[in-house]
Amino acid sequence: MAKIISIVNQKGGVGKTTTAVNLAAYLASYDKKVLLIDIDPQGNASSGLGVDYQKLEKGVYEVLVTDSVNFTDVILSHQLDNLHLAPANLNLAGANVELTNLARREFRLSDNLHQIKDDYDFILIDNPPSLGLLTINGMTAASELLIPVQCEYYALEGLSQLLYTINLIQNNLKPDLNILGAVLTMYDGRHKLSEAVFNELYQYFPRRIFRSIIPRNIRLAEAPSYGQTILEYNPHSKGAKAYDRLAQEILLS
Repeated sequence: MAKIISIVNQKGGVGKTTTAVNLAAYLASYDKKVLLIDIDPQGNASSGLGVDYQKLEKGVYEVLVTDSVNFTDVILSHQLDNLHLAPANLNLAGANVELTNLARREFRLSDNLHQIKDDYDFILIDNPPSLGLLTINGMTAASELLIPVQCEYYALEGLSQLLYTINLIQNNLKPDLNILGAVLTMYDGRHKLSEAVFNELYQYFPRRIFRSIIPRNIRLAEAPSYGQTILEYNPHSKGAKAYDRLAQEILLS
């Protein structure tokens, strides 16, 4: 059965999708069969893997909202061996509203994943930058949460709200949901601010901060514009090496 990791932070611009896409690529490079599920209506994880999500007739939306489409109907293979994508499409923008009236609305993703759990070693979920029903589905479907945190003080401000939401889900919907850890992103060692944020983060996640720190790196920013992971675009860059180390840490966790 797959290890299901939901990558979550309600704040935008913290490197969540960058982490989802590149972590998926590096886990696949270690001969692990990986599925990346894009439940963010912006579709950045899909486009980051070279998929024009705006032209897709079927995607995760149809899996969540209809009873006639399964994950096997929408999953796409990637040019990297062992890597697959369940893409977003334009219809996903209305999912938060349409899920409201559905039975088991918080578990639609989890219920549909039962068909394919045994087909993968890892399933990664890229969530929207919000705490709506899509993100709740992303968390209830997961066994563990990975929280990217940008090295800026504003990024810390929303963590209390996120942890409160996680606690509510643990108490009411998914008692066995665990926090895998936090990963620092956009780190710049030249700035004392980054070091200060790193130290303060320990108050939120004692003993649960990954040693792998993702640097601020232009190659990571460029790769999505080519529809490529950093493993494909520039595997020798600092950003690539950081995600390689993060994948190794998760494989050992």
